[in-house]
Amino acid sequence: MSSRHTYRRLYVWEMPVRVYHWLNALSICVLGVTGFLIGKPFTVSLAQEASGQYWFGTVRFLHFTAGYVFLFNMLVRTYWGFVGNRFAAWDKFIPMTRKAWQDIVEVLRIDILQTRGTGRIPLGHNRLAGLIYFVTFLIFMFQGLTGFALYGPMSHSVLGKMAAWVVPLMGGELVVRQWHHAMLWFYVLFTVVHVYLVFYHDYVEGRGTTSSMVGGWKFEREDLLED
Repeated sequence: MSSRHTYRRLYVWEMPVRVYHWLNALSICVLGVTGFLIGKPFTVSLAQEASGQYWFGTVRFLHFTAGYVFLFNMLVRTYWGFVGNRFAAWDKFIPMTRKAWQDIVEVLRIDILQTRGTGRIPLGHNRLAGLIYFVTFLIFMFQGLTGFALYGPMSHSVLGKMAAWVVPLMGGELVVRQWHHAMLWFYVLFTVVHVYLVFYHDYVEGRGTTSSMVGGWKFEREDLLED
């Protein structure tokens, strides 16, 4: 006979965190598709003259616009990491203790070997997810710097001029462009793994992991509530 537990609904993800998540997902999708087309454009044959076709200009405009959205969205999330609730705080992303690293190993066993967890499951991000998001945040910064460094010479953007030092530091515009394009595939891999693990943990934990990024609420057994 299975034991019965009482669950309590807890507000985990605040509105700014949820807006950041979905705005980030949208901007990454736009950046990924347009960035791929910029790196490897294809020919579009229309009845009108080439001077009347501005499809590639539109692609570049969407890429640059999404880049600005991506940057300022990331800055807002950085700020919220200091003023938001305990689930949004930055200390959840950087493993500073031995216990945190032990939790990372356990989550790896659950995700890869699909073993049963022995410890308590965090209500917010688990330690492995937090570490991955921190590394992803660093790659976000790299993409932002290299992107605006490439954008600077073709615009009057202040941010582009501020990032001009990246080009000589990395050895030229071609190198910057290659690295910027290569990181596109990190986002593709991250998206696939992220979506899989969200649904997997939702199934294993049964606490509303997927829906929590829409409404902000998760469910936790009362006998396991965090202090």
